[in-house]
Amino acid sequence: QVQLVESGGGSVQAGGSLRLACSATGVSAIGNLYCMGWFRQAPGKEREGVAAFDSDGTTSYADSVKGRFTISKDNANEKMYLHMNNLEPEDTAIYYCAASSAWYSFPPPEYAYNYWGQGTQVTVSS
Repeated sequence: QVQLVESGGGSVQAGGSLRLACSATGVSAIGNLYCMGWFRQAPGKEREGVAAFDSDGTTSYADSVKGRFTISKDNANEKMYLHMNNLEPEDTAIYYCAASSAWYSFPPPEYAYNYWGQGTQVTVSS
């Protein structure tokens, strides 16, 4: 059973930076997972995809974060990261790490992700 645990959330002022980390356990290597990604859910809004990469390293970003966020992974340490720069109040949300063990056309839909973390809060003040 794959388990995902997020860390690195917190409170920053607009224009600041944060790095979120997702630790994966229960899987021999995160490279064996087809796809990993980050989602977020702001108060009163639906959960949305933020960034993802597939096993080939192809990445995908939501338009709202392009140029500001970067997704990366460290296979040796079984971790995935989301580097967030130039944060805006609109980025305030709970951020979730997710993984898919099955192939879907990339980027996969949310329902394709079969493993989820508990979430970490990111708050950006103006």
